[in-house]
Amino acid sequence: MAKVELHLHHEGAAPPAFIRGLAAEKKVDLSGIFNEHGGYHYKDFWDFLKVYEAATSVLQTPEDYARLTTAVLEESAAAGVVYSETFLSPDFCGDRDVGAWREYLAAIREAADAAEAEHGIVLRGIVTCIRHFGPQKARETAACAAETAGDWIVGFGIAGDENAGALEDFVWSFDCTREAGLRLTAHAGEWGGPESVRDALDHLRVERIGHGVRAIEDLALVDRLAEDGVVLEVCPGSNVVLGVYSDWRAHPIHRLRERGVKVTVSTDDPPFFHTTMVNEYNRLADAFEWDEGVFEDIARTSAEAAFCDVATKDKILKRLERS
Repeated sequence: MAKVELHLHHEGAAPPAFIRGLAAEKKVDLSGIFNEHGGYHYKDFWDFLKVYEAATSVLQTPEDYARLTTAVLEESAAAGVVYSETFLSPDFCGDRDVGAWREYLAAIREAADAAEAEHGIVLRGIVTCIRHFGPQKARETAACAAETAGDWIVGFGIAGDENAGALEDFVWSFDCTREAGLRLTAHAGEWGGPESVRDALDHLRVERIGHGVRAIEDLALVDRLAEDGVVLEVCPGSNVVLGVYSDWRAHPIHRLRERGVKVTVSTDDPPFFHTTMVNEYNRLADAFEWDEGVFEDIARTSAEAAFCDVATKDKILKRLERS
């Protein structure tokens, strides 16, 4: 089935083989972060963060990011993804310098255009500030986003440690990027409870929530999400592997959907969680007996919630109809 993915961390989607090869070229020893099968290895969420940081430390130049983009889009296209939105941060691409960020962005876009021509997959970028880096650095990230807003950089969001600081401290960055024409999303309701989702809605005025699944703990909030048409970028496999939920059947995506919330399906950091979009679909079908019609509806919901321009969205919706 043709699929649409709205929640993908660019660095977190790096295939292990790609990172191993890049580390070898740069003569960096990263052997400790891989298991005997060559995949990423970590013990818990905090160890995951360390492994993630080590893996992405070898991504140092625009050329590295161009090659990463090619590798990521090959994996996504192989899983049937026809449109993807990826989280990019100027913190890692030029240290929030607008000029350097433009160089990284140009390299990423060139690789994305080549992948679209070869595989038919369309990529767009969402600039993301890092919550635990603090609100001042977020302002610099927002400035990079505002300067490059347009047909390719289509959104702005916030990721990182949900327990670091308060979302209201980031209002300036979200107002700045909203004025630049960017659409808004925020990570909330994964490690933070339902109050973090409410804060993202009230303070940042976002139209999508990254994860958002712990809203299920407050049914009044669930009803608000449904009534306001807020879209959740749900990553079930990520939530299960990291222990937010004990197993797939315990995951609330089915209950959220039944109560009228617009849910989408994504992989978050797929190789770190040993998943793909195909795996997410298969595991959801097994857990909740979802049929093809449910997944077609989710794909349409995802396309309609995409931050891209109308012409691109129409093209994606037509591809979904033909699949």
